Amino acid sequence: MIDIKLLEHLETFLTHSRKEKFDNVLAQRTKYFTVATEDVYQLHNTSAVIRSCDVFGIQEVNIVEERNSKRIDREIAMGAQKWVDLNRFHTVKDCIIDLKQKGYQIVATTPHTNDCELHDFDFTKKSCFFFGRETEGLSDEVLRAADSYLKIPMVGFTESLNISVSAAIILQHVTTKLRQSNINWQLTEAELLEKRLDWIKKTIKSYDEIVARYYTK
Repeated sequence: MIDIKLLEHLETFLTHSRKEKFDNVLAQRTKYFTVATEDVYQLHNTSAVIRSCDVFGIQEVNIVEERNSKRIDREIAMGAQKWVDLNRFHTVKDCIIDLKQKGYQIVATTPHTNDCELHDFDFTKKSCFFFGRETEGLSDEVLRAADSYLKIPMVGFTESLNISVSAAIILQHVTTKLRQSNINWQLTEAELLEKRLDWIKKTIKSYDEIVARYYTK
């Protein structure tokens, strides 16, 4: 349970512009869509995906590190890892189970016999978009578990895009459609309060000391 009085006290330590920025960004945040990366090898690709999620208002990113486990490249993520929640999993199975329990359909971003082109995608369903390894693509485990297969139409000689580019194109499209709809896609009141407190904690350097003083008054 968030202590509202404490939250209001902490906000007095923010500049007006910072508080206004938090409010504006949170108003556009969503968990209706999320993203999962599966054992992406190139560090800058995962970091760039996180950056795109922040840009398009995706609050959570799921990172499967069954084979590859690396720190986030801060330079490429441009600080986005501070504002986006990272859920880490050691196996694809655990990630899929968690997502299914949260009500997400699994969308495999890969050409497939029963695939759907981006402009025909049903954005009304709560979805997690899976992106795979640079050379191998998504694992058979993800493909078997997928509820939908999604591809970006391409008309050139090149048959694939970098995963970070693919993520940006897909997220821009589906979040634009979502915001134009009547779907209740925004964060809940409880989630908004949680994020406000979390972002304040990451912003105020003397957070712990301020909280300690507040409770010893």
